[in-house]
Formats: sequence, C-alpha cells, structure tokens
Amino acid sequence: MSASTSAATSAATPVTRGAIAAHPVLGIPPAPPAQAVAYFGASLAFHADVSDVASALADGRDPGFVVLDSRSTESWDQGHVPGAIHLPTALVPAQAEQLLDRSVPVVTYCWGPGCNGATRAALALAQLGFQVKEMLGGFEYWVREGFAYETWEGRREPVADPLTAPVGAAACGC
Repeated sequence: MSASTSAATSAATPVTRGAIAAHPVLGIPPAPPAQAVAYFGASLAFHADVSDVASALADGRDPGFVVLDSRSTESWDQGHVPGAIHLPTALVPAQAEQLLDRSVPVVTYCWGPGCNGATRAALALAQLGFQVKEMLGGFEYWVREGFAYETWEGRREPVADPLTAPVGAAACGC
C-alpha cells in the first residue's frame, strides 16, 4: 500500500470509542453531549465576546450591564471602551460598592488574552456579591476588531484587523 493510499484510508477510517487516536485532537475523545452542554453553557455564563459587548453598547438602548476597565490609570488614559467605568483591579474591594449598583451585571476587561487582571477583578466583584462576566480578548481585541475607543486626547476609530474581524461586514456571524 502506498503512503498516499494509507493516508487516505486512515483519514476515512472513523475513530471508534476506546481506540487510541492517531493525533492529539481525538487522543482524548470529546465529552459526552450532556457534559459539553454544561461546560459550554457555563463558559457563556462567565464570558462575553468583544463584538457582542460592542453591539449591545451601540444599539442605543440600555444594555443591562456596565463595562469595567480594571487596568491602571496610565492604561485607561491610553485608551478605553467608551462609557466604561475605570476601577483598577487592586481597588475593587475598597471602591466597587461606591461605584457600582449590585443589581446591574458587570463586564470586566483588562489588556488582552495574556492578562488576567479582568479575571481577578471579576473574582473580587463576585466575592462582593456582584453578577459579573469577563470580556474575552480585553481592550486589545476591542481595538483589533475596529471598535471606537476613547483616550485622554479624545475618540479614536481604529481600522479592524482582518485576522480578528470580517472586512466589509457588519458582523462575523458567530
């Protein structure tokens, strides 16, 4: 059997339960559907997508949540989501009760996927009894997806990065 025939045959052979997969994707089989529903449902309860947050803020109605930037003052001045509340992570325990309404869910963000400041801020808020979600991608992906932001100098309108947002389309269709 030639190498190409062997590859075609193995690609068409389904992975059976209990079989060791030839690659890491199925080396550990997918979770049963009920477990997947619980996991992915929980993930959506804890996380919000940048474009979903932007869409909710842009439609002109009350989005039903507030956005909290958990970065330093220098970072805030460099750029932040329009309408966000600024509360650095370290100050959440001392100042959240004065700045936020417990009846309004909070969406936290920090710099980006490599930063866990928004996660730590969300934890501190949850410990204080607030409903909270973390905005995946943080400020980095807000800008990369082309959403307007504010700096100490005024409003900025970035160009969307074609690797993170569709070019010429209103939404990604996710």
